[in-house]
Amino acid sequence: MSYKIHRGQDQIGGNIIEIASGTTKILVDIGTELDEGEVINLPNIDGLFNYKGFDAVFISHYHSDHMGLAYQIYKGIPLYIGENSYKIVKASDRYKRQQTIRPTGFLRNNKPIQIGDIKVTPYLTDHSAFDSYMFLIKAEDETILYTGDFRSNGRKSFDRLLKELPNKVDILICEGTTLSRLNYVSETESQLEEYATEIFRKKTGPIFILQSSMNIDRIVTMYRASKRSGRLFLQDLYMAEITTSVSGRIPNPIGFGDVKVFITRPYAKEHFRYRLFSRYGRNKISKKQISKSLFAMCIRSSMGNYLKALNKEMSFENGVLIYSFWSGYKEQLQMKEFLKLYQDLGLEVMTLHTSGHADSDATKRLINHVRPEKIEPIHTENSSWFDTYKLLNQEGD
Repeated sequence: MSYKIHRGQDQIGGNIIEIASGTTKILVDIGTELDEGEVINLPNIDGLFNYKGFDAVFISHYHSDHMGLAYQIYKGIPLYIGENSYKIVKASDRYKRQQTIRPTGFLRNNKPIQIGDIKVTPYLTDHSAFDSYMFLIKAEDETILYTGDFRSNGRKSFDRLLKELPNKVDILICEGTTLSRLNYVSETESQLEEYATEIFRKKTGPIFILQSSMNIDRIVTMYRASKRSGRLFLQDLYMAEITTSVSGRIPNPIGFGDVKVFITRPYAKEHFRYRLFSRYGRNKISKKQISKSLFAMCIRSSMGNYLKALNKEMSFENGVLIYSFWSGYKEQLQMKEFLKLYQDLGLEVMTLHTSGHADSDATKRLINHVRPEKIEPIHTENSSWFDTYKLLNQEGD
């Protein structure tokens, strides 16, 4: 069995990995690069975009740097992704009125998929993208473990994952996103919940939460803090479409009485988003109703005009903006302007965030468990970190 990392080595994101046996060829992940604009430059990979040169493509999770090119691949190539991942992607694409992907089948934890003489076994892992997977790939008496993106500080058990994974692989293709951050230790989602609850209880004004609409773990964290502090939890229509698509125990305006959905602009009755909004019935909330409530509102950086209009309806005194993204986004012009708007409205800005990627301790635990003969770093700007762990046959290394 051979492998080729087309993209993703010595950089963050854009993962594309080819794995081949004598008779079968697959790709795992097919991401766009993080700094890619609206015009996407397709990589020069024969048989991917213009004809069927691969037997299957497996997507570890729905972040664009892992699946962004799935929309462009040749339609005859089978595509596999987690079922809940697909529901989220489909809901997002429907809201944006764009064509979505068409999976051939769905990934399920520890359920192998046979493609020719290559067997791919997905393992459910924790990441800031819901329904993420590692892949154990076997062919010709060799094993490759591809981690995708993972972490140990979320709401899924990392110990459970390690128990399911084999204790020996030939090759480990391992992400190392945080390894360039000196002495970085991840806080847990449970710790963030405690911090947020304390803030939500202390503040008497409105709470605004700037976070990803697709970070389900973070939505759960902020919802639990909101519930514990006696606040309504407000989701804009886009986030509501995402959370409702997976429903179940995920806070959403259909199944949770203390979760409401709002829109930031009026839509004509014939507009498709008006029809989406109408489906929520009593779970909708107006700007006037919001102004009379104690709430925690999930927002996006495009909502500046809406928030200025809301401020005319109510006081933001003793309110706070919770910034829950990677700190690097604060350097982008749109984000700078948005955060300044909040400060101009008299709101305190506080950062509450933890990474969706493994810190060095979690990475060491994984390496020591699967004991690879060879490590291929990916999704990292510090591949030299792995040099210490190339050979792990020594106990306790």
